[in-house]
Amino acid sequence: MEHLLDLTTALSLLLLVLVLASLRRAHIRVEYSVSWLVAAAALLFLSRSPGVLRVIGGLLGISNPPLAMLMISGGVFLLIFFRFSVIVSHLRDDNIALAQRVAILEFHIQSFRNHGN
Repeated sequence: MEHLLDLTTALSLLLLVLVLASLRRAHIRVEYSVSWLVAAAALLFLSRSPGVLRVIGGLLGISNPPLAMLMISGGVFLLIFFRFSVIVSHLRDDNIALAQRVAILEFHIQSFRNHGN
């Protein structure tokens, strides 16, 4: 059990460092980094608190703390991925609307050029 929790600690620290480095280099926007930072901090806290894992595992009906950690990690990342899917969907819709507006503006500009000649 300790080995798995140590591995989870290392992975959560790696995630924290990667997100902070990406944020510093402007590879990720602040509003998107918050989800990853909270997830990494939560995993770090849980991996260093086996008592809390036992309590959460008991609430979930899981007697094995590492399995509880795996279930919690999976749930957290599924929520983050869902959030980003919603964001990407909105961005796609906004891009379509923007492309349509640009096409209408180009049509009007072309119309003005043709009437000017």
